[in-house]
Amino acid sequence: MPIKTIQSFFILWLFGYITVFSQTSKFTFQRPKMGSPFVITVFAHDSLALSPIIEKAYARVDTLNQIFSDYLDNSEINTVCQTAKIWQTISPDLYHVLKISETAHQVSDGAFDVTVGQIIKVWRKARKTKQMPDKATLQAALDKIGFKNIQINKNMPQMRFNTEGVLLDFGGIVKGFAAQEVVDILTKNGFPYCLVDAGGDLVAGKKPMLQPSTSSGWKIAISLPNANDEMMPRLLSLENQAVATSGDMYQFFEHKGKKYSHIVNPKTGLGVTHQRNVTVIAPDGATADWLATTCSILPIRRAKRLIKKFPHTALLILENKKGKIKSVQSSQFAKYFSIN
Repeated sequence: MPIKTIQSFFILWLFGYITVFSQTSKFTFQRPKMGSPFVITVFAHDSLALSPIIEKAYARVDTLNQIFSDYLDNSEINTVCQTAKIWQTISPDLYHVLKISETAHQVSDGAFDVTVGQIIKVWRKARKTKQMPDKATLQAALDKIGFKNIQINKNMPQMRFNTEGVLLDFGGIVKGFAAQEVVDILTKNGFPYCLVDAGGDLVAGKKPMLQPSTSSGWKIAISLPNANDEMMPRLLSLENQAVATSGDMYQFFEHKGKKYSHIVNPKTGLGVTHQRNVTVIAPDGATADWLATTCSILPIRRAKRLIKKFPHTALLILENKKGKIKSVQSSQFAKYFSIN
């Protein structure tokens, strides 16, 4: 599965100048989690009541990281990958996200794939050593990719591998999933006016408690695919939705004048070579995350067809071609632009 970009400047949340109800304050918390800044913003009346819920939320993120991190030797995914052809009981969280990923794999015709760990490992080494992987190395990694290599029990949280050496990588879905989990925790505990930024994967709760009460939702800016950190002039306005942007501006490997993104096509084993930022709006964080990852790989027409399969989703593709930005968006995207 292609690794989702972690720079939070691909999507930034903005407030501007606002007037807040006299009894309500804005609280912002930031901690390094899952390899990037994990920011929680909440409008609340009671900071004392909020504090333990924030601790609960960050503890949930730590739990998910211990399950899904491919950098931790003792993470659950690294542990289960050590045993092939034996049914293993897995955590409910891994089972749940694995099932989502299986559906995503099917509906995307294999463009989204969490079994790409071996090919991701190859390209991480390539970026580090500045050496292009040879064809034999790429093919060996490609042989370990595909849901044909794993089995998931349909009735209980169990899985097994059909092939030895398969590595799982949930980098294109888990941050969105984690951000959604935090918003759900805050909402269930009485703090629904929140925004969570998991390294660029954002999930918005209820719109900020601003004055006037008719104010729009959380303001979110989208970056342009160039090296100047420029933003689109229009902002998004979201409430109870998620937005994710996948891009390749700062993570790539260059060989013979061609840039290969850290976003890897699981069918070819190669990093994508187009310079593109893909933004997806969806009802939940996991869906926004994996769709943004997948639409970074697919040709634009196929990406638009994929988005149509999901209600209440929208797609924006900004592609840099020789310094000129080409913009393509689904029919629903424009309605999310802020009007004030």
